[in-house]
Amino acid sequence: MHIVLSGYYGFDNVGDEAILFSIIQSLRKLQPDIKITVLSNNPKKTSETYDVKSVGRNSINKIIQALKKSDGLISGGGSLLQNKTGHFTIPYYLGIIKLAKLLNKPVFIYAQGMGPINGLLSELLVKTTLNKVDQITVRDEASQHLLNDIGIKQPAKIVPDPVLGLDPHDYKHNCQPINELNQEEFITVSVRNWHTKYPFNEKLAHCLDLLVKDGYGIVFVPMHGKHDKIKSQEIAKIMQEKSYISPADTSLQSKISLIGESKLLIGLRLHSLIFAAINYTPFVAISYDPKIDAFASLCEQPIGGNVESDNWNGQTLYQQVKNMLSSYKRNTDILKEKVQVLQHQARETPELALSVFFKRHSPSL
Repeated sequence: MHIVLSGYYGFDNVGDEAILFSIIQSLRKLQPDIKITVLSNNPKKTSETYDVKSVGRNSINKIIQALKKSDGLISGGGSLLQNKTGHFTIPYYLGIIKLAKLLNKPVFIYAQGMGPINGLLSELLVKTTLNKVDQITVRDEASQHLLNDIGIKQPAKIVPDPVLGLDPHDYKHNCQPINELNQEEFITVSVRNWHTKYPFNEKLAHCLDLLVKDGYGIVFVPMHGKHDKIKSQEIAKIMQEKSYISPADTSLQSKISLIGESKLLIGLRLHSLIFAAINYTPFVAISYDPKIDAFASLCEQPIGGNVESDNWNGQTLYQQVKNMLSSYKRNTDILKEKVQVLQHQARETPELALSVFFKRHSPSL
């Protein structure tokens, strides 16, 4: 069997790379001889990293040839069908799906977060395209409701983010923040740049300073290469106390392990929260998007503030963290109970995908 994977791959965004890694791992676990071609912004690196075939995500002729030789397309996961990050995002991913359907290939929508979909034309494009795919899975109720509202006929099944299916216990990190900070316990921090009229750098820096005075080390974990590294450096410079920024170019397995070794995570990036969750490491989220609120609620972990609101500060965030630490075992037990269910469910999604392709399976050309 030969499957083509389409998503936001090859851009050095650890969250999306973790999605890709988890989908590949789960498919190979069920079907060891499966052939996988990934549409990537950096085909050479993707091919070397995941031991797959990869073609340029904008190389139309190569994409067509890959689809022709395949038994189907997986679109996702991640937030692909939305126009918040750009006007060409929705047309691009729908275009890949349309190509697959024109070639009479089955299409499986894999744990996508849908929306926002702004504009009647975008809604119409999504509606007409998704009504022709073979199965849709989404990662939250909001995505399910959105598809219903715009007129998607077939039901969209809610499944967990693919990364929740990873087993982190064999992963090791290759940095030594504890030794550098001379503190026994440390708290990891994942930040991202976000344009808002309520700057949050000072709030977060104040909270982190208070935690250092309590005896905790602070370790920033950049999830999107140099972009998050720059934001981490901005906050670290505001801090009065010492902190550590882990290397931006370490593997996603290293980042998962590092977050897993920490006492608690403070995070803006969704997949930093997911990395914490699969390690059963408690977290306090800082929200910039409903998907952060949804995941925190799913895991019964608190929101320390929203970047679009001014109703929180460094002291209130610090108090949220202290509350989590003061009831540490209880909060860890709650998280473990919630996440174990999600982990089991996440490992069922690749079975759904393969069942779609087996129904239409024929020898590859």
